[in-house]
Amino acid sequence: MRRPVALRLQAALATAAVGAAIGVALPVPRASAAAGSATGYATQNGGTTGGAGGQTVRASTGTAIHTALCGRASSSTPIVIEVEGTINHGNTGKVSGGSCNTAAGVIELKQISNVTIIGVGGGAVFDQLGIHIREASNIIIRNVTVRNVKKSGSPTSNGGDAISMESDVRNVWVDHTTLLASGGESEGFDGLFDMKDNTQYVTLSYSILRDSGRGGLIGSSESDRSNGFVTFHHNLYENIDSRTPLLRGGISHIYNNSYVSLNESGINSRAGARAKVENNHFRNSKDVLGTFYTSEAGYWQVSGNIFDNVTWSAPGGDINPAGPDPQSNTTVGIPYSYSLDGASCVPDIVRQTAGANTGLRESNGNCSPQTPTPTPTRPTPTPTNPTPTPTNPTPTPTSPTPTPTQPGGTNLSIGASSDGSSKASGTGYGDVRDGNLGTHWSPAGSTGSISIKWASATAVSRINIREAAGSVGSIGSWRVINHDTGAVLTSGNGAGVITFPRTSLRKITFEITGSTGTPKVAEFETYAG
Repeated sequence: MRRPVALRLQAALATAAVGAAIGVALPVPRASAAAGSATGYATQNGGTTGGAGGQTVRASTGTAIHTALCGRASSSTPIVIEVEGTINHGNTGKVSGGSCNTAAGVIELKQISNVTIIGVGGGAVFDQLGIHIREASNIIIRNVTVRNVKKSGSPTSNGGDAISMESDVRNVWVDHTTLLASGGESEGFDGLFDMKDNTQYVTLSYSILRDSGRGGLIGSSESDRSNGFVTFHHNLYENIDSRTPLLRGGISHIYNNSYVSLNESGINSRAGARAKVENNHFRNSKDVLGTFYTSEAGYWQVSGNIFDNVTWSAPGGDINPAGPDPQSNTTVGIPYSYSLDGASCVPDIVRQTAGANTGLRESNGNCSPQTPTPTPTRPTPTPTNPTPTPTNPTPTPTSPTPTPTQPGGTNLSIGASSDGSSKASGTGYGDVRDGNLGTHWSPAGSTGSISIKWASATAVSRINIREAAGSVGSIGSWRVINHDTGAVLTSGNGAGVITFPRTSLRKITFEITGSTGTPKVAEFETYAG
């Protein structure tokens, strides 16, 4: 791979005491952590506020970061961790506690919620050490550099990803970060920004991704289509071989990004993924948009993009570029408001604003940089609920509130299979398709999702959500999702019979976005008509 001079790895790792002290907690968050607010899909599903309203502490080692997490009253107690200095393997140890689940040699944000990590002072550098977000929600990472994380060779960290999310992750905002490698997979590196296994409502903004074989992905395989609702805006992708990003299923919004020297391919939409790609600037690159390295097609809606010295391969086999004259082959509705810079000024505005240590500057929507001021945030989600309770449920209902009328015909859920988000103890996914109202599935908190899936495409136009005895009326707002594409089929309030346009799909998801108490779904019935 042709690259500029690779980043030099440090000759030796600094060593620090495992019991490194954290700075004195402040009574209110510092302005540096409060400036600005989440954008894109991270504003949906109740929003992303991180540790706003919680204690602020200072950390200069990885162990101190873990200690701050483990010192909270609970795993969901809000906290803002201001980081200054170099975090590496030598100063990142495992810390134990009831409010954390950490590991040595990686910053582990696992089974927790309501956390902000922000670089301050002279800057925060995570050197050869990645940030891993797992079974977590309402997380903000800002103003940090993560560099040279390896999955092979020495030292290894985080599977080779600079920042990764997997296993039931919700609402993450990564902003003004610099993510760097110094080679591709053969040199021991993997992706810079990866999302897997049911990760949703994520925004990557004003960040630099550079000098890597792989920019990042959504979905670990063609069958991992449980991810989506991800926004990428005002980022710089430079000297990347491929995956800017790779999309497998779900919906993505990609706008106002600057792409320079994409060596093999760029935005790779496949396996039913749908992406809105608008007002981006591509320069000196190859095959910047399309479906690559698979026969399972993805889709895109394009507008306002500039292609400067972009070359395109001839379509054939598993190479299907969108160019040389990219045209839309789907439409994608965006549920939040946003401002578009003109594509011609994107390289300049991204150069002035993206990356760590740029003062958290943003575009004013008219191609000029501005520094955000502290803004009020909504109250932090209730600590007893690990997933933020939505205060602005996603799409306005497009169908009337369900009625209790029992549908006729064959219940297609019988004989199908099922899965979902984290489940409460004593409940099971299969309980929603066993024809028995005496068994049920409940999410681990007050929100969650349950799905019915088939081995082949099945036509569905009506579902019936039947609540267990003693819980009738607990389900509030919800969405019905075509899990194959990420499209919202309909939304509303309350359990019962739900209708929508007849749709052929392999997996349908009922996502509870608001409730009063713990929802109990006894049966998730599906019908063709």
